[in-house]
Amino acid sequence: MDLGLSGKIALVAAASRGLGRAVAEELAREGMHLVICARGADALHETAQAIRGRTAATVIEVTADLSDSADVARVAETALSTFGRIDVLVTNGGGPPAGPFESHSDAAWDVAIRQNLHSVIGLTRAVLPGMKERRWGRIINVTSIAVKQPVDNLILSNSVRAAVTGFARTLANEVAPFNITVNNVMPGYTRTQRVEDLATHNASLRGTSTDAERGVWERQIPMGRLGEPAEFAAMVAFLASERASYTTGASIPVDGGWIRGLL
Repeated sequence: MDLGLSGKIALVAAASRGLGRAVAEELAREGMHLVICARGADALHETAQAIRGRTAATVIEVTADLSDSADVARVAETALSTFGRIDVLVTNGGGPPAGPFESHSDAAWDVAIRQNLHSVIGLTRAVLPGMKERRWGRIINVTSIAVKQPVDNLILSNSVRAAVTGFARTLANEVAPFNITVNNVMPGYTRTQRVEDLATHNASLRGTSTDAERGVWERQIPMGRLGEPAEFAAMVAFLASERASYTTGASIPVDGGWIRGLL
């Protein structure tokens, strides 16, 4: 299937590893050119080099902390000054720390909100005028299954990603007349470092092992296994494509059936 993405420009946040890296790799394979950002310069550079080596994509790397509004602006400015436009924005951010409500200070809430909500708003604000002018664009937010079925011990993520969902669903209606779609993709338990870290955290709380905690999730998932980052990235690529022109305002799970709700 030709997704119609060749030659288009994507900005992918938090792309040095995990889901963000998988998305960047998938979009590059579809012929897109990229601006990618992350906090860790070494990991980001390795990712950029790997994508350049495997594809014909131009990859611009920007080391940035998206919890800092100045860095958010710098990433967007770099993308626009380099390519003149952004066709596809993929927002993404590291998951906030696990723990119950009383374990998180006001400072922890502030960081989570800046990293996972304010960054989405800032990047969207930067790319939206150009998308409206060209009457074409895709905004895709990486959220979590937690917005449909909250995950115990993840109150920061459950709360902030739900706010992103409300923002995106409202924006989708506002920009639909400009042929711009806004969608969220909700990863389930996927084989990333974030999920490994969560398994280790749960094991320390319960006196079990990382393997045992991973097994708990696998038994909850109808497909009986964790997802692979490439499986998630394929959904993002479809939503970025010409083929997804009539899908907007949606939150789509890639979770092996973990969410039990009807809607």
